[in-house]
Amino acid sequence: MVSTNIKGNQLILHPEKAAYWPAEKALLLSDLHLGKGAHFRRAGIAVPSAVSGANFSRLLSLIKLFKPARVLFLGDLFHSDYNQVWPLFCAFTHEHAEVSFELIPGNHDILPAAAYQEARMIRQPEILTIGNLSLSHHPLSDQERPTGTYNIYGHIHPCVRLLDATGNSLRLPAFFFGEKGGILPAFGEFTGCAEVKARLGDQVFVLVEGEVVEASV
Repeated sequence: MVSTNIKGNQLILHPEKAAYWPAEKALLLSDLHLGKGAHFRRAGIAVPSAVSGANFSRLLSLIKLFKPARVLFLGDLFHSDYNQVWPLFCAFTHEHAEVSFELIPGNHDILPAAAYQEARMIRQPEILTIGNLSLSHHPLSDQERPTGTYNIYGHIHPCVRLLDATGNSLRLPAFFFGEKGGILPAFGEFTGCAEVKARLGDQVFVLVEGEVVEASV
């Protein structure tokens, strides 16, 4: 784990692709895409059924470690229409009644309101401002971003390309913190990633071999 300061806010970056905000007792995750494997299997595409179980196991380990009061999902919690994975998620949230599960909706969050109620999920607005941080799924433009806030978001599934000791190129998921906004890596096991080019002054934290490592820009 690595602790970093974002506009006066301590964030603890965890190698399981999550950030913990101690001052708010909030665990921040983005892009779980739960149910994506089941969605593709229903379409006849072979995807291991263990994917969803791995996501739940990792989330459980984070809750046990940090004991958050809130888990804030920064969009794309569930990948598709209702399928058999949603009742499993509902069972998970009810097993952890001490935690407030909250969704800042993304483009894949299309389930009806009743489904979120079933999961005791609080559906927040598309921009949730807490202190001087504005949380969203998509990156906010200067016009959209509340005045004086720094934007933390997902959606991009960021990664960085680095060279290993042998000169081979590796794409690794990463946390990116730029001048006006920071990007969380995709939490989901079955999500892919997109390369993000860092600029001078950006902070980049790469996830490699179970560790969070700051990369030089």
